[in-house]
Amino acid sequence: MDFYKAVKNRRSYYGIDGEKIVSVEKIEEVVKEAVKYTPTAFNSQSARVVLLFGDNHEKLWDIVEDTLRNIVPEEKFESTEKKIAGFRNGYGTVLFFEDDSVIESLQERYKLYKDNFPVWAEQSNGMLQFIVWTSLELEGLGASLQHYSPLIDEQVKKEWDIPDNWRLIAQMPFGNPTIKPDEKEFLEVKARVRVFK
Repeated sequence: MDFYKAVKNRRSYYGIDGEKIVSVEKIEEVVKEAVKYTPTAFNSQSARVVLLFGDNHEKLWDIVEDTLRNIVPEEKFESTEKKIAGFRNGYGTVLFFEDDSVIESLQERYKLYKDNFPVWAEQSNGMLQFIVWTSLELEGLGASLQHYSPLIDEQVKKEWDIPDNWRLIAQMPFGNPTIKPDEKEFLEVKARVRVFK
């Protein structure tokens, strides 16, 4: 599959299961390559990733469910529970972090750009998420990007012994796609892109 086809096909898949259509080793390789080659401001390389499979993957979604059960009113929890169960049904989850100690170090060294480093780090992490997501698409896996931070941060750090300076950004459950996403609507590209020749 060429790059543009993968970009076009990358979608949010909420219907996934745990069928192992790609090896754990291949997914690990894809994620490591993405982490290594995603561009970063000042070559900071501040992004961190944790890959969860099996019981670890399920434990994450147990944490999310238990946390939300204490927040979402009981009469409205059924849809939340179903959504989380869908993520738990998947093959694994990618957790995306930023190492704030790297960002703080750059802020100290380059005071002129102090306010920009957190923004640049978030932009780079977004690129990393996109590369991982598109790479999983290339491997035939469906994924979606979730944001349950900061609600689950403390328990996640405790469960997997995550350093205090790692800040959780997003969670990406993935698996064998079982339901096609709905058709996506697009704004007119000419309203979003200006070209001067």
